[in-house]
Amino acid sequence: MTALLRYQGALLLRSQRWIAPLVVYAAFVAVGIRPGDPVLDSLGFTAAGLVPQTAWLVRICVTGEPDAARDCAAAAAGPVRVHAAALLTALVGALLAGAAGGAVALLLGDPAGADPARAALAGAAAVAACALTGAAVGALCSRPLVRRRGYAVLAGGLGSLLAWVLAFSPARSAVSALVTAARSGDAPLPLTALTGALLLAAGAGTAACLAAARRG
Repeated sequence: MTALLRYQGALLLRSQRWIAPLVVYAAFVAVGIRPGDPVLDSLGFTAAGLVPQTAWLVRICVTGEPDAARDCAAAAAGPVRVHAAALLTALVGALLAGAAGGAVALLLGDPAGADPARAALAGAAAVAACALTGAAVGALCSRPLVRRRGYAVLAGGLGSLLAWVLAFSPARSAVSALVTAARSGDAPLPLTALTGALLLAAGAGTAACLAAARRG
């Protein structure tokens, strides 16, 4: 699996297709975070932006190979492992971007009575929950479950929007917990949301990998 992750990571970096989602996310953070804003608010904002960014990265990773190259990799390592490596590569990339965004929020934000260490932990949990939710959206809205590019882009955008607004969405729960806590200064750890996001991402990833195996 390590070799597959290196392979997928090299494909992503060499394609330079990661630049667009990274620039959009950086602009989202730059516009939405101002010096002196409550740090928990800022952390929630940076986490929320990861949902569409991760879904975008997932689509880039699962469509980054020519069909012939993907068939060769699937024949050598199995379609499930190849697809899982693509999904994990996108998730790792999103988490790195989220870590950078969270660091900016911590540096510029006003603690407003919140313990800095606990705020950092709460922000990390929210970042992970949103990235996992975005990975689930991307896995369900990309190849092999949605093969047409236009439909996949539309489904990914709609799925990211639903992840922001639906009451039972782990991403919404994690961000709401931070935004609500910003008024009191007490930084809760959104562990329930993180657990839900893990289960959601695992289920969506499994469905996508099994579909890749059937179509392979």
